[in-house]
Amino acid sequence: MASPTHAPHAADNDSLANDAPRRLVIRQPDDWHVHLRDGAMLAAVADHTARQFARAIVMPNLKPPVTTAAAGAAYRERIRAAVSPGLAFEPLITAYLTDGIDPGELRRGWQEGVFTAAKLYPANATTNSAFGVTDVRHIRAALEEMQALGMPLLIHGEVTDRHVDIFDREAVFIERTLAGVVRDFPALKIVFEHITTAEAVDFVLASGPQVAATITPHHLAISRNAMFEGGIRPHLYCLPVVKRETHRLALRAAAISGSPKFFLGTDSAPHAVGDKESACGCAGMFNAPFAMESYAQTFEEEGALDRLEGFASEFGPRFYGLPLNPGFVALERSGCTVPDRLPAAGTAVVPFHAGETLAWRFLGAVG
Repeated sequence: MASPTHAPHAADNDSLANDAPRRLVIRQPDDWHVHLRDGAMLAAVADHTARQFARAIVMPNLKPPVTTAAAGAAYRERIRAAVSPGLAFEPLITAYLTDGIDPGELRRGWQEGVFTAAKLYPANATTNSAFGVTDVRHIRAALEEMQALGMPLLIHGEVTDRHVDIFDREAVFIERTLAGVVRDFPALKIVFEHITTAEAVDFVLASGPQVAATITPHHLAISRNAMFEGGIRPHLYCLPVVKRETHRLALRAAAISGSPKFFLGTDSAPHAVGDKESACGCAGMFNAPFAMESYAQTFEEEGALDRLEGFASEFGPRFYGLPLNPGFVALERSGCTVPDRLPAAGTAVVPFHAGETLAWRFLGAVG
């Protein structure tokens, strides 16, 4: 059922009993995990996120990474400048944790309203993570400070040992690292980002209310078979890598469950087409342009469109202690075709669902 605050718009949600075009109105959503890059690529992709989402947690893995309040404030201004006039969008900046991070800098950034959270990348786990944390013991002082402040910890949850199979790295991280962090810092807010496994779903559900997780549109839509359908498909390669079908089904069940522990985070990560289609292709999927269309399709397939608003628009801000967005947006079941490529920064990027026709179309704000 729609939330009470949604009630004035309930009449807009036409019956889903037939195949005629239908309209769905929900509170404007937020993206609780996105990569907006910097420079020319930032200018090319920012509007795709700002068109659908009122706010977004922006990842700090730039070159160099965002490790100080001053760097975070400067990056926030570059993002704001990149968004087209008329799009109301607020970037929420995160700090990049390193082995030597200064807890005082985290406190300063939090108190000045620059940092909304801090991100733990295991060193060399993914794109631009070379400066990440080699062992959580090195950041205990930072975690203690964050726990005292109420500052959320965002985690890319994978081990990086080469002898651990890439499809097992999330599950091993839970056992080796995450369980200990949750135990040792019981009041620390933790977001287990872009979860990909049934083990992650079970861990989040078994943990207290201070532990939540984001789920991407691509981990809901595809299993690892898609990467090899008819040949290697580099634009479906991301980290954490997509997993078996059993894990995809567990993620879908979590997303539509109505549990406030699971909410929207696209992990949209644009790379130039040449950097994806190379001998050592970059990890990441660019799903921002059609993110809500993808989520809506998943929720409709699961018979759970009435729960999309909670997942997309309510559970995230409540976990972060932020107000719900006052505005509403509409989607229409009239279909949209995703282009094969989109121009960006003098090159092109390939969006997730490229060449497909999705059932839903994002219309934007409604009165």
